[in-house]
Amino acid sequence: MVTTFHSVQYTEREKAVLFTVVREHTPEVDSLLDELAALVESAGASVVGRLVQLRAHPDPAHFLGSGKVKELKDLLCTLGGDVAICDDELSPSQQRNLETTLEIKVMDRTQVILDIFAARASSAEGKLQVELAQLAYLLPRLRGKGVLMSGLGASAGGIRTRGPGETKLEYDRRRIKSRMADLKRQADELDRHRSLARSQRAARSIPTIALVGYTNAGKSSLLNALTEGGALVEDKLFATLDPLARELVLPDGRTVMLVDTVGFIRKLPHQLIKAFRATLAEVRQADLLLHVADISHPHALEQILTVHSVLAELAAADKPQVIALNKIDAAEELPALPELPSAIPISARQRINLELLAGAIAEGLKDRPVRVSLVIPFTRGDLLGLLHAKGDVISVNHTAAGTEVVADILPRYANKVKTDLAKHD
Repeated sequence: MVTTFHSVQYTEREKAVLFTVVREHTPEVDSLLDELAALVESAGASVVGRLVQLRAHPDPAHFLGSGKVKELKDLLCTLGGDVAICDDELSPSQQRNLETTLEIKVMDRTQVILDIFAARASSAEGKLQVELAQLAYLLPRLRGKGVLMSGLGASAGGIRTRGPGETKLEYDRRRIKSRMADLKRQADELDRHRSLARSQRAARSIPTIALVGYTNAGKSSLLNALTEGGALVEDKLFATLDPLARELVLPDGRTVMLVDTVGFIRKLPHQLIKAFRATLAEVRQADLLLHVADISHPHALEQILTVHSVLAELAAADKPQVIALNKIDAAEELPALPELPSAIPISARQRINLELLAGAIAEGLKDRPVRVSLVIPFTRGDLLGLLHAKGDVISVNHTAAGTEVVADILPRYANKVKTDLAKHD
């Protein structure tokens, strides 16, 4: 029997109190708590209070100091709180100790995000990846240690007699590990399918553009505006988890593949990065990143820097990028961003500056090689020489029809060879 983990079922009456530990109370602390409050609201609960402790390091046993734990308990009692939620990831022992002392459910930011992902995932692939992340989070949080009783003896050649057997806890651990192994096998299969799809796109000389950005920045809206893609658009955090790929024809006539990806967020749980590796591989393998930022957000620059940080964690920070400053129609005034001189202000909803953005994408791909597969007539040795001189020839096969060549070469040279071949025909 396999247990599938679902999102937490909140009730309308469930009230949350947020808490955190920081060295100093800066505007960024309030921004992070505002974001956590939005996550909690998105998950279905309501935030009724906050508690911040100034402390050099979190307490290893309770995260908060003993006095603040008592203060948190009094605050929960006063406000009628049903759950206490930490802005950082709690260790299993910290979470357990807090629940014992507060006598109430305790969660952390990671658990809330995983809950939202569980509620949002709709495809089999998305559900698989979310469940894998949930199980990775849950496994070290099983309380205590299971005990396996030793065998009580067996006669020669007979079946070994066992003691009382595994405790339920040890059974749960074994079952979770077995389920995770099964999910990882399925995830590996997804990796292979996506790798094959990328190889097929490369063989067709179709560059891939990965849409990246902070959650709720408007990536799906932009995908729809550029391609009529039909992606789900909702004004909430992590509205889209399942990847969507759509073709786009650029102003220079080239066809590219736009691939939507899961939104990023500060303190993105490492379990999610590991579980969504098949989806996020699209980011690492893309020819260009289209970074969509919500310029109307009061912390737009911090969100942009967070995306850059996550891209570095994915080993994709050196990818060429085009930055689109979305939602200019919702911004009272556009902030000055000298750090991003080439960023393009757009509105996906109002379709403002989309042609300019498409042109920037084409420009960003101008010097990126494309893979071509061509048959060169034996009489056109000059074209074969051009491919060798200007490109990276992958394979050569001599046939009755001519020389079959697969090569990576800049688009301007690929177009010249194709044009000459069309004239030859």
